Amino acid sequence: MEELSGWHKSSYSAHSDNCVEVGYGPGIVGVRDTKDRDGGTLVFTRDEWTAFIRGVKAGEFDNVL
Repeated sequence: MEELSGWHKSSYSAHSDNCVEVGYGPGIVGVRDTKDRDGGTLVFTRDEWTAFIRGVKAGEFDNVL
């Protein structure tokens, strides 16, 4: 897998390690848990990530839980 870089987490998480962070690579986006950065990374294509973000903004996941 290509190396992911530029990892960042939401500014809303303050200094907590109870969140996820996102990193970018050539044509891919990775998501990992800040509590266990070596525990695995979910990897999405840029198109998949864009569709997910659009869905979040449109409220598609508001009633999932």
